[in-house]
Amino acid sequence: MERMRELVDLLNRYAYAYYVLDEPIVSDDEYDKLYDELVALEKELVFRLPDSPTLRVGGDTIKAFEPYKHRERLYSLDKAKNIGELEAFFDRLKKALGFVPELTLEHKFDGLTLSLTYEDGKLVRGATRGDGEIGEDVTQQIKTIRTVPFKIDYPGVIEVQGEGIMRISSFEEYNKTAEIPLKNPRNAAAGAIRNLNPKVTAQRKLDFFAYNIGYHDGKGFATQQEIHDFLKKNGFLVDNFFHIVSDSSEAWRLLERIDQERTSLDFLIDGAVFKVNDLRLREELGFTEKFPRWALAYKFLALETTTILKDVVWQVSRTSKLNPLAILEPVELMGVTVKRATLNNFSDIQKKDIRIGSRVLIHRSNDVIPEIMGVYSHAGDSKEILPPAFCPACGAPVRNDGVFYYCTDPEHCAPTIVSALDHFASKPCMDIEGLSEKTIEQLYNELGLDSPDKLYTLTAQQLLTLEGFQKKKAENLIASIRASRETTFSRFLHAIGIPTIGKKASMQLAEHFGTLEALRAASKEDITKIFDFGEVMADHVVRFFADKKSSDMVDRLLQFITLRSEDAPRAGGVFAGYTVVFTGSLNNYKRSEAQDLVLSLGGKISDTVNRNVNLVVAGAEAGSKLDKAKKLNIRIITEEDFIHWMNQSPDL
Repeated sequence: MERMRELVDLLNRYAYAYYVLDEPIVSDDEYDKLYDELVALEKELVFRLPDSPTLRVGGDTIKAFEPYKHRERLYSLDKAKNIGELEAFFDRLKKALGFVPELTLEHKFDGLTLSLTYEDGKLVRGATRGDGEIGEDVTQQIKTIRTVPFKIDYPGVIEVQGEGIMRISSFEEYNKTAEIPLKNPRNAAAGAIRNLNPKVTAQRKLDFFAYNIGYHDGKGFATQQEIHDFLKKNGFLVDNFFHIVSDSSEAWRLLERIDQERTSLDFLIDGAVFKVNDLRLREELGFTEKFPRWALAYKFLALETTTILKDVVWQVSRTSKLNPLAILEPVELMGVTVKRATLNNFSDIQKKDIRIGSRVLIHRSNDVIPEIMGVYSHAGDSKEILPPAFCPACGAPVRNDGVFYYCTDPEHCAPTIVSALDHFASKPCMDIEGLSEKTIEQLYNELGLDSPDKLYTLTAQQLLTLEGFQKKKAENLIASIRASRETTFSRFLHAIGIPTIGKKASMQLAEHFGTLEALRAASKEDITKIFDFGEVMADHVVRFFADKKSSDMVDRLLQFITLRSEDAPRAGGVFAGYTVVFTGSLNNYKRSEAQDLVLSLGGKISDTVNRNVNLVVAGAEAGSKLDKAKKLNIRIITEEDFIHWMNQSPDL
């Protein structure tokens, strides 16, 4: 029994570090060995401790959910959708109290509201919100959530409120192998909690974000800040975004920031929540019949809606792949009219059972074209979507390769050629200013330009024969093409269009191999030695250079183009040995400009904070990356420090 207690405490500590803090302190292999030892011990003794991590795998299927009466009502919140309604909330507070009190501002999670009851520090009940007074007992389902602590440091009875969510990364990973894909993380979380089989709940790897204390009969709390700190101290997963504001202008600025950043989060939010920080003032303000007068939910424009799928057309990409595009009944989403949406591939269409004429769920993220996430309902006359037999652009037969379909004659397929040339000339590649997709179509249709090397044989006289070209425009384009004749190895690699090799991968290849000759001679095994390079990416590189047509195209380009090494580090490379992350907004640079400066001074760039990062530059309103850097004890500097570092010395 002593060893069992030791194993349970140890495994729970490791799980807290991994799932809540995102700071693993042991390897997966070491954790698994201890877990297996605990399982064997529990079988031998026919006994489990109430906080054993083995309880999280899910128990037997239950017949039905029992009703559960909350000790305190879980109120819904009054809502605002614009700055006028937000200011009206501040005005109401001022009128009632004579002043505007401190307000806390937190994310509004888009999941399923849950209430957890602890007695003498032990989890005894978990329930859904229901109508606020009566919910459903889902204790066995909640026990499968790894970020729900089984024990806390509280002697009496306490109800912890929060949101059951499925992270976007977990949702995407689940759908990779699911026979029936989930529509979205919100529905997935609700469906998992309300599934009578706890093992199904466990498979979806939910999380629980705690954000409030309801009924409690022991220690009191004076502020929402105290509640937040208590939850964090007791091992609950809490949101790192927690601000205190006292005027509407500051609140509005933070709301705009949340709205801009929400699509980069690994969980869904649909707004933000304001609460009066002082709990005594809450008592003074009281409640309406429906809402607390001391809280407000600010709702953002929806990222999702439903509409009718009218048709599916197949578009040809620069790699000759045929991509399905959904034609929709026009619908308003995030302030714009949406008429089209992406469909990943034909296999995805089949898995989601998407049909023409059906009502579908579409999701839009900022300016990205919306994606169809699933079907809401089929109509009586919904029609099955069939894969293409012939290329819609050139009429060539279609080749099926796994889940994708390809045109079998890309050398004579106009969209493939134009798209490949457009990619070649784009800013991250050869950066040929003035060579738009429309101009490339002109060059292809009227001058027969069908390969990137032919760009370097163009003359101003040829361009002057085209509609819309005057002398200055023609000369400017020729000058821009001429300027691109000298470029870096990585830009050239990106430009030639090796499948799955983008800007970052091109830079890694250039850094690792140094020369094009060395890369062309590399084997698949040589390439997979690069960090983050898998077999698929390596295979694409080897195949590209082994293919005679693509290899000949590279040789023809090299008759015109000179490759130089990446920009040499300046002043001895003051960022040599540093991997840098930028977070927050900078006053003096665009983020891409600052990143390029680090690269030119011998450093490396990362988009995420992890243990390989050893320097974080924090601008204004830095968010979760800054919080994680502090947890990992990574060196943090300001933008002013960054400028000083560049211009003088790293000795700050």
